[in-house]
Amino acid sequence: MTDHRSFSAPTYGARHVAIIMDGNGRWAKKRMLPRFAGHKAGVEAVRRTARAAQEMGLEALTLYAFSSENWKRPESEVSDLMGLLRRFILADLAEFEANRVRLKVIGNYRALDPSLVAMIDDAIARTADFGPTTVAVALNYGSQDELARAAQTIARKAAAGEITPDAIGPDAVAAELDTVGLPPLDLLIRTSGEQRLSNFMLWQAAYSELYFTDTLWPDFNGDTLARALEEFGRRERRYGGL
Repeated sequence: MTDHRSFSAPTYGARHVAIIMDGNGRWAKKRMLPRFAGHKAGVEAVRRTARAAQEMGLEALTLYAFSSENWKRPESEVSDLMGLLRRFILADLAEFEANRVRLKVIGNYRALDPSLVAMIDDAIARTADFGPTTVAVALNYGSQDELARAAQTIARKAAAGEITPDAIGPDAVAAELDTVGLPPLDLLIRTSGEQRLSNFMLWQAAYSELYFTDTLWPDFNGDTLARALEEFGRRERRYGGL
């Protein structure tokens, strides 16, 4: 098994990795446990993976924590997820500060409960000047919504005469996305064996490598991440060229 402690992500050229964290429910079902137990184990996987990402030298790790479609889940499950998020911030902010890891949140998180928004804003502010590792958490995030919000911002600028239509290119769009300031996405991982993007980072994944693993998210760790990065290092990225 790979020892992630001796692994260096820059060796393989990866700066930014994103993960669709899937399989909490199936992990719990296999063990005849309630779904909440799977989500709680998933939080532990977040901790392990964030620590490993910093040890490996990644500049950015983006985690799909709660999608804009997850509101369709039972109210009790949504409440459990929000409670876990609160506890994660309370319990882990000190570790983020001690390790100088910057926290970023993407998605329309301001639509969440005001007290939770205040906690998130405080955590973001307290880690804003840290680096070089950033952990970005996608909350109430949907890529189509992100692109629509970016288009609205650009349209308002054009209507105000701040930009001309001819000036609207890929860079102008990227500058209005939630991921502005993060390195380009190199590798997108999805756990649990599913092979779809589920409305996650559609723009950013245009030229990223995709990696699918049967590992359920609560079982994910630094070794799993290292194997994904090793596979990434073996791939040849042409960006449409020869």
